[in-house]
Amino acid sequence: MPVAVTMADIAAVAPAGRPLVICDVDEVAFRFVVDFERYIEENGYRLDAVSYGLTGNIKRLSDGVAVDQKTVGRLLNGFFADCAADQEPVEGAAEALAAAARRADIVMLSNLPEAQAAIRAETLARHGMPYPLVANTGPKGPAVAALSARARTPIVFLDDSPTNLVSVRDGGVATHIVHFIADLRFARLAGDIAGIHLRTSDWAEAAAFIDRALDAAQSEHERL
Repeated sequence: MPVAVTMADIAAVAPAGRPLVICDVDEVAFRFVVDFERYIEENGYRLDAVSYGLTGNIKRLSDGVAVDQKTVGRLLNGFFADCAADQEPVEGAAEALAAAARRADIVMLSNLPEAQAAIRAETLARHGMPYPLVANTGPKGPAVAALSARARTPIVFLDDSPTNLVSVRDGGVATHIVHFIADLRFARLAGDIAGIHLRTSDWAEAAAFIDRALDAAQSEHERL
């Protein structure tokens, strides 16, 4: 599976000429929250999901005090270093993406440390998602624009992060945007985002949305 770790590398993995599905990994293709929760409990912390996000919701087991963003970052880096090869897929993700791949190109777009990009690609492939991976840093709008430059419509983007969804929404690419959060606790806590076309935790629902987008574009292409 090709792996891109910089914007300059995206050209090496960006497909051309077909519709494009750009899919996040954590909480979309792979379980993240439940695996991260188990990891931090093993390291003296617990997750108390009372608001959307991690900062403010991770507390020390010893005294119940919420830890700061720096500690959250350290725990995230430790999780990816220790557990990137062990994450499990979200139910239905591999099957839905395989079905979409018959009609569109698939690219996985993930914000994770560059050092774990290769192992993430290998783990995705092992779980039936052998698609090109881009290891992104920061909001995903620029990467989506670069990936979409040679694709044919429609472009479908799936992600759990409001920051990334807004970045893509405002990035100047006509994109069908899916807010996908597999963990139901955080799905309930997430606020609505203007301009999002579907909000779901269910890959069957997401797959039906992708099919409709592809069908509509095909009908329009045939009409022209």
